[in-house]
Amino acid sequence: MRALGLDVGSKTIGIAVSDLMQVTATGVTTLSWDENNMKSADKALTQYIKEYEVSSIVIGLPKNMDGSESERSELSRIYAKRLERLFHIPTTLIDERLTTVSAERTLLLADVSRKKRKTVVDKVAAVLILQTYLDQPKQGGVQ
Repeated sequence: MRALGLDVGSKTIGIAVSDLMQVTATGVTTLSWDENNMKSADKALTQYIKEYEVSSIVIGLPKNMDGSESERSELSRIYAKRLERLFHIPTTLIDERLTTVSAERTLLLADVSRKKRKTVVDKVAAVLILQTYLDQPKQGGVQ
């Protein structure tokens, strides 16, 4: 089974998926959504969860640089609980500090144009979030 990684922003959700062994993360897409209507991404997420046979969802948890949580952190927690209820799949929140910055830097180093960077940065951030999760030592075997 695969893990799905999400970089949840106010207007877009970057999506990444793991391989079957849950070793590597690959970017899938960036969805447009309305955070004021959390149902707005349900149809697309349902499609990806079925297509990739997802067994867990990893969501970036935005934190301040000092490690404290922000208002956006609470929104991520609410969204994670919502997805657990909706899809009956466990969610994990991963500290996402600097993932967007790292994604931007990676795309700059790859000489990706500014216009193209804007369309893929959330997907790349989702890859970084999911890869962080996959690289953590697993407790008691495969999760």
